[in-house]
Amino acid sequence: MKNEHKWCSFNEEAQPLTFLQKGPWSTSMGSPWQPILLLSVISGLSDFARAVGARPISYAAVLRMKADSSSSPLSPRWRPRQHHGGTPALSDWPVFATHPHPAASLLGSPEDYRSEESEEFGPVFIQEPDDVIFPLDGDGDNKVMMHCEARGNPPPTYSWYINGTQLDVEADLRYRLVQGNLVLSNASESADLGKYQCRAHNAFGTALSRDAHLQFAYIGAFSGKTRGGVSVREGQGVVLMCTPPPHSPEIIYGWVFNEFPSFVAEDSRRFVSQVTGNLYISKVQPSDVGSYICLVKNTATNARVLSPPTPLTLKTDGVMGEYEPKIEVHFPTSVLAARGVTVRLECFALGNPVPTITWRKLNGNIPKKARLRKSQAVLEIPNIQLEDSGTYECKAENPRGGAAFKGHLQVYTLPQWVRMINDTHMDSGEKLQWECKATGRPRPTYRWLRNGVPLTSQGRVEILNGELTIHKLQPVDSGMYQCMAENKYGAVYSNAELKILASAPVFIPNPVRVIATLGKDVSIECKPQASPKPRITWRRGDRRVQPSKRLMLLRNNTLRITNASRADEGDYVCRAENQLGWAEMTATLWVKEAMRVELSPSRVEVTVGESVVLSCKATHDTSLDVTFQWLFNHKPISFQQAGGHFEYIQTVRAKRSSTVDLMIRSIFLKHAGKYTCKAHTSADTLAADAQLLVRGPPSAPGVVIVEEISDTTATLSWTRGVDNHSPISSYHLQARSPFSLGWQTVKTDPEPVAGDLESAMAVQLNPWVEYEFRVVASNAIGTGDPSAPSRGVRTKEAVPSVAPANVSGGNGRRHELVISWEPVSEEFQNGEGFGYIVAFRANGTRGWKEKMVTSADSTTYKYRDETFPPLTPFQVKVGVYNNKGDGPFSPVVIIHSAEGEPREAPTNVKAYALSASQIRVTWKPPNPGPGRPKGYEVSYWKDTEKEDSGWKQRTSKNETSMVLGGLEGNVQYSVTVKGFNSIGQGPASVAVTAKTRKAPPVQPPRNLLWIQEGNNVSLSWDQVKAKENESEVIGYMVLLKQEGRDHNQVTRTINPSTTLSLPEGGTYVIEVRALSEGGEGAVSSPVRLVTSSGVRAKSGHGSLHVREWNPMWTTLLLLLLVPSASW
Repeated sequence: MKNEHKWCSFNEEAQPLTFLQKGPWSTSMGSPWQPILLLSVISGLSDFARAVGARPISYAAVLRMKADSSSSPLSPRWRPRQHHGGTPALSDWPVFATHPHPAASLLGSPEDYRSEESEEFGPVFIQEPDDVIFPLDGDGDNKVMMHCEARGNPPPTYSWYINGTQLDVEADLRYRLVQGNLVLSNASESADLGKYQCRAHNAFGTALSRDAHLQFAYIGAFSGKTRGGVSVREGQGVVLMCTPPPHSPEIIYGWVFNEFPSFVAEDSRRFVSQVTGNLYISKVQPSDVGSYICLVKNTATNARVLSPPTPLTLKTDGVMGEYEPKIEVHFPTSVLAARGVTVRLECFALGNPVPTITWRKLNGNIPKKARLRKSQAVLEIPNIQLEDSGTYECKAENPRGGAAFKGHLQVYTLPQWVRMINDTHMDSGEKLQWECKATGRPRPTYRWLRNGVPLTSQGRVEILNGELTIHKLQPVDSGMYQCMAENKYGAVYSNAELKILASAPVFIPNPVRVIATLGKDVSIECKPQASPKPRITWRRGDRRVQPSKRLMLLRNNTLRITNASRADEGDYVCRAENQLGWAEMTATLWVKEAMRVELSPSRVEVTVGESVVLSCKATHDTSLDVTFQWLFNHKPISFQQAGGHFEYIQTVRAKRSSTVDLMIRSIFLKHAGKYTCKAHTSADTLAADAQLLVRGPPSAPGVVIVEEISDTTATLSWTRGVDNHSPISSYHLQARSPFSLGWQTVKTDPEPVAGDLESAMAVQLNPWVEYEFRVVASNAIGTGDPSAPSRGVRTKEAVPSVAPANVSGGNGRRHELVISWEPVSEEFQNGEGFGYIVAFRANGTRGWKEKMVTSADSTTYKYRDETFPPLTPFQVKVGVYNNKGDGPFSPVVIIHSAEGEPREAPTNVKAYALSASQIRVTWKPPNPGPGRPKGYEVSYWKDTEKEDSGWKQRTSKNETSMVLGGLEGNVQYSVTVKGFNSIGQGPASVAVTAKTRKAPPVQPPRNLLWIQEGNNVSLSWDQVKAKENESEVIGYMVLLKQEGRDHNQVTRTINPSTTLSLPEGGTYVIEVRALSEGGEGAVSSPVRLVTSSGVRAKSGHGSLHVREWNPMWTTLLLLLLVPSASW
């Protein structure tokens, strides 16, 4: 049973493998015997048999591979310090990993990256083992791989632990290391279930991975023992037990009713618990009687097994009366759930009538994200958070009473890092202080490891929760350290390497040159590389430097000289010394004249679109080189990304000065601001500033406010914007509505709006339209950007002022007057309650009839009066109204009443057969008058059937004939014709009949024989004889077509032969059909001819060809060609 369900769940993979394994060799036989010319020796040819081996594929060659752990996202030359975490086995494990790889564990700060080629370091995990659920399917060697990979220099070695005990890979042949990965062969639950941990080690330390759990997925078979039947009264509740077989991990339950795949539908009366697996029926009905089978599915392997059936019958001793609910399924009194998972709480009761389930949270509201499933029997809370904790209650009620159950939901969280440790280099004798901190619920505790061994507080080592302190560091303290934060639901690790440095002082670079400016301060640094820290002394020549007012020794060992002069030039020596050795650095000091920088012009005004040049001149010591840098508003100018507005111009350098220019082209307003020229020498850096003012169009005005609104006006106010150094001359008001094409300038009062105003009125607006307004300012240079739009406001209502346009009409049914018009746009309806007034009167009368049309979208009105004749002229006008009153009418137009549908039927209807499938119908139109047809409809049906079962076809225009196609042969049809127009259909004509001809012959022309002489072909064939139910043959049609050309040549003949002329060289195809009164017969087999362009065969050098060879020809030729003696 288990294997059977396994193949069902893996059907997509298993089927192609099974197919290949059924037969690894395949063979195909040769083609049938083929005649070669007329007298060739007949022989059989067979194909060479080829074998194709089908190599079977292992089931689950790789159990699982996470996309984010298959390779490092970093180059192999660099490594971040790895921080990792782990979780214990959970009841709802997925098939794949439960360990995430947070981004923080893959990306570190720049200080965390180190080159493996240049520096040695301890192990850093790239990939750690993940939780594994391995399916025990009974096939293959049950091979499991636990992944582990680390970087280090030198490369690390690996070992593994299971349940805290080190694995002896050498002694047990079932274990094998592939690089750092552990491969388990013949894995079994009894020997290999548990917690695994990878250990990576090199000369610089040891690191332990997070824990990974190996679990095995399987599902056993139900007991084959027959289950006893369950008998209850109608109306009574019942529980059918599933009793699932042994399994791992979780399973999904379902129930089959009578036979697979008829599943029990869950509703308010029936419930399948995914906790117990049992089927609960709160109130049994006669329709429930039958056989029930429990179906369970393994969530990891998708394998399914079925239980033996449980019969359910009804007792015959009466019907169960009503009784109060009894809760049979409920969630535990205490529910623990990890933050972020989906929690499902079950509650179901038996009772008569069927109970109703309700839920509530005692200490608050049920989360909005919660959903009720299965007729409210399941409360589902997705992505559960700490605030969702609390006491939940389910209540079951019916008219007989109620029952309730309460349980507490508690949310826990795995430890998560708030502060982690990082790689650290320290000197001998210093104090190390590390702190790691994590959050979690319950609050996590901390443990420290050094090279995989637990650390405790003793001697120089102090541990207090997440704080580690080591006093007076020694080289022996170097190694890999791990801080582990854990609670009872999981653990996370933070790794770091501690290196204790010890080296004699070294100066890089050495010697150095320092250039100072005359009269200014200068600093000479002394920064040796040494561990422990060295003692520093300075000397000039052979004298030790003593601090004074001008000479100062700073705490960082820098020598500072104030108000430098020429007398300070010379060599200064810094000496560094520790217990491992000493080193000296020589610094040569030169003092140069001070530099001066001038930038001109220092202030300049330009107009948008103009250009300007700023010139920067630096006067400096002749022995120094100078470089320049341009800044705009304190930021360096990027000449490549400035859009061509800035150009750096280098001028010729003079003896004691250098000059550069900055050209600013096609200036925009955004180019206004402070420009800085910064000059650099090895001795000094100076800067000079210039201010650029740009005149341009005004900036956008400030906030626009609608002060007052009427039906056609709006009073606006705004605040002035920046004039950009040119006074504002005027303002323009713009409006936008749902009916306008973007922003439109509106008329104002006053007109124009002067530049010193900050308020104006927009006039000639449309009533009852929602508007937004904005303001644009102009000055002598141009028009600026518009302000931000105002809030939307609606003008007040008014009487409509626009009448409908294009009033027209006509058509309609008899005695109808149809009036149509173009509706008035909502923009001009001017208020609510908009509608139309339709007024009309017959020509020559006085009084107007008025009808109200209340829909603003209406475009048509129909008036019916059977007293007026067709095509009666009416005077018509259409007006408008709304809640404010009546508006104007349209101009009066003349509209005629409808002429009606056709009144007479077509005449002189005739029908006659064209072939076995076609009948032509002709008729004459009815007499002219009202109700003229716009087209005709032809109805036709078999005489043996009713008219309702027939067919109809309409003319596309006012034609008076039609060919009916697709008919059956030798069948009599009845035909009628009626006219129609836009109003309707007229009466039908008297039915006429026509009989289709017999069908054409189904036998094609046979035994085609042709003689080709040059470009002429003589063709003949056997006559086609029609059967009794077929039309007589009256001739033949020969089709000649050239391959690659669209033109075809058709020849008709009454004889079974013809002569064709091939117009030019090429390949031709000839087909022959019989012709009859019933149409064209079946086509013959095609004949292919090939001729050469411009070449004709000589007379007498023709060739004979037969399309279909008769066996009698073979016998005849054998008698003629083979000597009699050979017989």
